[in-house]
Amino acid sequence: MKKIIYKLLVGAILLPFVGLAQETKTNNGKEIFGDMTARHIGPALMSGRINDMEVHPTNSRIIYAGTAGGGVWKSNDAGTTFNPIFDEYCQSIGTVTLDPNDPDNTIYVGTGETWTRNSVSVGDGLYKSVDGGTNWDKIGFDASERITSIIVNPKNSKEIYVGVLGALWSDSEERGVYKSTDAGATWEKLLYVNAKTGCADLAMDTSNPNTLYASMWEFRRTGWSFESGGSNSALYKSVDGGATWNKIHNGFPEGNLGRLGIAVAPSKPNILYTVIEAEKDEKKGLYRSDDAGESWKQLNNDFGITVRPFYFSRIVVDPKDENVVVKGGLSGSISRDGGKTFKNLGNMHSDIHDFAFGIKDSDILYVGTDGGVYRSWNGGNTMEIVENLPLSQFYHVSVDNEEPYNVYGGLQDNGSWYGPSSSPGGVEARDWNSVGYGDGFRVLKHPTKKIIYSEMQGAENVWRYDVEKNLTKTIQPLPTKETPKLRFNWNAPMAVSEHQPDRFYMGSQYLHKSEDMGDTWQIISPDLTTNDPKKQNQEDSGGLSKDNSGAENHTTIFTIAESPKDEKVIWVGTDDGNVQVTQDGGKTWTNTVDNIIGLPKNTWCYHIEASSFDKGTAYAVFEGHTTGDMKPYAYKTTDFGKTWTNIITPEVEGFVRNIQEDYVNPDLLFLGTEFGLYITMDGGNNWYKFTNNMPSVAVHFIDLQKKTSDLVMGTHGRGIIIIDDISPLRDLTPEVMDKNVHFFANKPTVIDEQGGFSSGFGNETQFVGQNKTKDVQIKYYLKKRHTFGKMSMEVQDMEGNKIMELGPGKSKGINIVNWGYTRNVPKVAKGKTFSFGGFTAPKVPAGTYKVVMNKGKDTFEHTFELVYDERSPLSPSDRKLKNETIMKLYNMAEELAYLVYEVDALMEQTKTNGNTKLNSKLNDLKKTLVVTTGDNYVGSAEPQLREKMTDLYSKLASNYDKPTASELDNLKVISERFTTAKTDFNKLKKKSKAYESLQLKSFEDFVESK
Repeated sequence: MKKIIYKLLVGAILLPFVGLAQETKTNNGKEIFGDMTARHIGPALMSGRINDMEVHPTNSRIIYAGTAGGGVWKSNDAGTTFNPIFDEYCQSIGTVTLDPNDPDNTIYVGTGETWTRNSVSVGDGLYKSVDGGTNWDKIGFDASERITSIIVNPKNSKEIYVGVLGALWSDSEERGVYKSTDAGATWEKLLYVNAKTGCADLAMDTSNPNTLYASMWEFRRTGWSFESGGSNSALYKSVDGGATWNKIHNGFPEGNLGRLGIAVAPSKPNILYTVIEAEKDEKKGLYRSDDAGESWKQLNNDFGITVRPFYFSRIVVDPKDENVVVKGGLSGSISRDGGKTFKNLGNMHSDIHDFAFGIKDSDILYVGTDGGVYRSWNGGNTMEIVENLPLSQFYHVSVDNEEPYNVYGGLQDNGSWYGPSSSPGGVEARDWNSVGYGDGFRVLKHPTKKIIYSEMQGAENVWRYDVEKNLTKTIQPLPTKETPKLRFNWNAPMAVSEHQPDRFYMGSQYLHKSEDMGDTWQIISPDLTTNDPKKQNQEDSGGLSKDNSGAENHTTIFTIAESPKDEKVIWVGTDDGNVQVTQDGGKTWTNTVDNIIGLPKNTWCYHIEASSFDKGTAYAVFEGHTTGDMKPYAYKTTDFGKTWTNIITPEVEGFVRNIQEDYVNPDLLFLGTEFGLYITMDGGNNWYKFTNNMPSVAVHFIDLQKKTSDLVMGTHGRGIIIIDDISPLRDLTPEVMDKNVHFFANKPTVIDEQGGFSSGFGNETQFVGQNKTKDVQIKYYLKKRHTFGKMSMEVQDMEGNKIMELGPGKSKGINIVNWGYTRNVPKVAKGKTFSFGGFTAPKVPAGTYKVVMNKGKDTFEHTFELVYDERSPLSPSDRKLKNETIMKLYNMAEELAYLVYEVDALMEQTKTNGNTKLNSKLNDLKKTLVVTTGDNYVGSAEPQLREKMTDLYSKLASNYDKPTASELDNLKVISERFTTAKTDFNKLKKKSKAYESLQLKSFEDFVESK
């Protein structure tokens, strides 16, 4: 048997250097980006594809979900809620396994999705955690690409078996079945067939861990075809811990085989189930062995069992009952008679990939689908979706100019949607609106009208949706006599014009243009692809099982970019590697790809970004993973493609999907890769990975909202992720980064006075997207981390009066300090109960303010503007009255607090001196000032002066409007009562000689005290 190359000596030599390189790169990014943080807005209502489900072997409340593109998620409450535990690593997951001897601590994760559709991501190896998922170490299989199975010997934790499916798009040696006898330190290859055949499934007889079953599958996908099956696909058995293997095909169909699943019945391990993809349709289906694989019998050939075997081959047997079997499929099937008959599971999202039974109660069933995780409490009859898994897989994203702006995008197997970037109470599931069916791809808002364009796979339908009138029309270009066959990519490109709002582009092998929003079309190009006939036989795709969904359409246009500087300059990129440009609106075209040095021939042009600064400048990114080339490619031209410059550096990991140029600084670029987001501030000389609340997820598309400078990413596994206001990055020149302190300019901040009603009912178990802050954000760059000496920050008015003390950030890089444009809450009189009105902080008026930061002996100042919403109905005189009234009540509340402080001190003195008469009068006065009985909940007492004062103050401070006449009348009553209280106390003070001897704080010190 071959020994794999993962030797301790090699690891000892290489790993420190690999780790150092990764640490340096990651730390540099964190140090630069500092407090800039991504926020996630979901959505989760349609969730995303689940590759693997795992249940804790002894605690049925603990469940893990390995997702297609969104990492590993763990639930501690039987699937009610989940949390991510693998964000720093590859987000494409093949399998999750717990060590049965130490399930609370030892977890293995094999990366790389194993349901090999065209849009699957890739893995980068095997990971292990020994602390329940807090920390992870990679333990090999860097070139595996996708791992299907991990089995830990239940009698020996050091013995681990791994099934490696291997590369999808190319030959690879790292395939087959592997074994470790030292808990993953070294590995031995046990079963290998050839560079095209991998392990699709691996199972163990846990009552006899030396008995193993391995399904080997010959397969290959290209950008234009899929081949499942061949002479090397087979089912093997070992009875000596993998030392030797034998085929167990007695009763199998003749001829070549495709993908086979394998399952051992836990309650009776002699009973095995397999699902077979065979040459003849009547021989496909579910087979059962009652003698540990010595012989097999076909039991079922239903469509639900045989459909798309490459995508649905998982079989799971009830741990308590060997005759209860579930099988993945379009709807998911369950048998209760040992596989003879099946029925569909309860209503849920289609495309079912994995199952997990409850450990103690088999009526509890967890199901992984293309739309997320579902649970059943009654054996699969009814299903409920887990609502807080934001795993949506976007192919494309765009934004509009509404306030707040909306985000648009299409999802893998979940249609097309749009929703707000922020929403009262957070971005909830109900905030998202459907604008398309099927596999959703590009979604574009008309520049000036309430019209949305959307599409489904292969331009099967292209919709123009009038939002206001709720009218939908299909508008896709159709074949004509001149063009009898149009080739649209599965992810067909669309584009709208910045120059002519009704202009709309689509790409087949030709570029189609409409000047009337899709009602009529003209072709403005020749065939811009290679038109290679060898890549146009999609009807033969699938191998043993035909699979022509449109996903393999090739030699098509994939990206369209009209220059923002010149409507006659249009760029087109194709999936077979061409980069075409016209400078005369489509009359003539030039293929510039031969001018790109170092780019392999026919590498997919995934995105072209036409520059906003110069019409001859554009960026093109390419990805060759469909040929097994995982390298990143991104180029820039400044001369209409006559020459191209490589802008990729060694820091970038993962093939590239998208690039976005900033609209202000042409050297600021954002790169979406298969393993996350990279940013350069110097035109591509240096790239830094952004990791602040940003997982290593595939970023398929990026858009930049011009008004807000928000970077919006459509990720293929974690939904929409936004980095709010990237404008500080525009100023990060070498000169700025060499300054000790640099404050970034603030746009005027609009004081938020809006207030409506939002309900959180039903959100207890849902994902709710985080809103964009409405605070002032003080942003500054520190050359070095502040570690020694005093550092303070406060907001002042322009006369130098202190308004609010803030806690400064002290980290190297960008620091962000938020201020909600309020003063401190007023100092409120102490009573028996809380005065809830006193918890309101008053907003400062609009105007110019400054931040003063003291850092050691140095002082730095930064000014910024607060403005009112121009839609506000208040006049300047209304504003003046409102602010004066609020501050009058604010000051009164603090004066009352000091008065009660004096009363309490004098009462204590009179009690000590035995002056009971004066003490009683003081107590009577206090009862009119604050509540002295009851509690905050069910024993509320009659409101006194404090409550009346702070309640009115809170109402005015929380209201957008000026005080009403009634409120002003109420203020007069409160003011008169307060004047009377102060007069009464002054009279009592005069009767007490003890007052003069009291050691009281000054009013200023009292207000400042905690």
